[in-house]
Amino acid sequence: MKKIIIISGIIIVIVIAGFVLFRDRGSEPKFGTDKIIRGDIEMAVSATGTVNPVTTVLVGTQVSGTIKELYVDFNSPVKKGKIIARIDPALFEAQVNQAKANSLSAKANLEKAGATLVDAKRTMDRNKELFSKSLIARSDLDTAETNYETANASVSVAKSQVAQTEAALSLAETNLHYTKIISPVDGIVVSRNVDAGQTVAASFQTPTLFSIAQDLTKMQIDTSVDEADIGNLKVGQDVQFTVDAYPDITFKGRVWQVRNAPITVQNVVTYDVVVKVSNPELKLKPGMTANVSIIVSIKRDVLKIPNAALRFKPSEKGMPVSDKKGHGVWILEENKPKRIPVSLGISDGNYTELVAGKIREGQKVIVESMSKTKVLSGTGSSGTRGPRMF
Repeated sequence: MKKIIIISGIIIVIVIAGFVLFRDRGSEPKFGTDKIIRGDIEMAVSATGTVNPVTTVLVGTQVSGTIKELYVDFNSPVKKGKIIARIDPALFEAQVNQAKANSLSAKANLEKAGATLVDAKRTMDRNKELFSKSLIARSDLDTAETNYETANASVSVAKSQVAQTEAALSLAETNLHYTKIISPVDGIVVSRNVDAGQTVAASFQTPTLFSIAQDLTKMQIDTSVDEADIGNLKVGQDVQFTVDAYPDITFKGRVWQVRNAPITVQNVVTYDVVVKVSNPELKLKPGMTANVSIIVSIKRDVLKIPNAALRFKPSEKGMPVSDKKGHGVWILEENKPKRIPVSLGISDGNYTELVAGKIREGQKVIVESMSKTKVLSGTGSSGTRGPRMF
């Protein structure tokens, strides 16, 4: 009986020890790893912007009236100096004719004043001669001289009236000329804001009739770049971008201008970065939204660390916890995590350049910790412990 009791006790002890042993082994943490690889890294600044023509000319009118004729429409090519619309000239032609008549009347008055001046001078000269012979009174000579001076002043007035009427004629002719809306540049009509028969008023401000893009083969993107990224940008940097109309095509451009004027919207400060783009096939249209990636730096053939490895930090029970400052990655050494300090370079969001550190190409680094029970039950993805920032 004692033997049975002893044997039973030994079996119980063995079972308990085995249970504890296997339980401890089952609770050992498991890790997901990734390799250190070699390749290229591009550091870029992302932004959104709007595609616009490099030069857009707004064509308006300087006179008021009714649009009589339109010679162009949307997307019409135009040449510099070509008439693209006409305002009804009837009223302005009448004003020109009236100004011409006023000018002729003023010139006739000038001729009349000239004749009066000649007659007054003859009378004055004759009275001077008669007065020298004491044949007329002094008052008669004074009257003749006064008439001459008055006639001379009348000539000056008539001349000023001629100049005034000629100026009015020039103004009327200029207004008549402005009834012809002329394209100031070679280009394409982007928008037309009037129709034939519509009345336009230029009393307070010049109304815009047409928008003409000078050259749609050369476009620009006006982007809004956050103030945190603007310090990395400079003129000449390469740019890649896409538009929703062609999601499978990556267009290329170059930074042309980094403007200093801040744009503040709801306390968010951005800056306008202008990107020049070639558009020979005219695929890009004004107003398109561009998703821009400005290439800040490129490193070729460097060691790359997965960013998930940089975010990983063990903190589960039974695992070492490091409070060392600076960047580091964790590797498995004898199935235990070990921290390796590293110096980092540029990043593309997925990988970061390894500048220095006791780590080599192809070596595995820890990117996540996983529960063994969840992996065995087929829920490894749900059991993945998310990376945390340092």
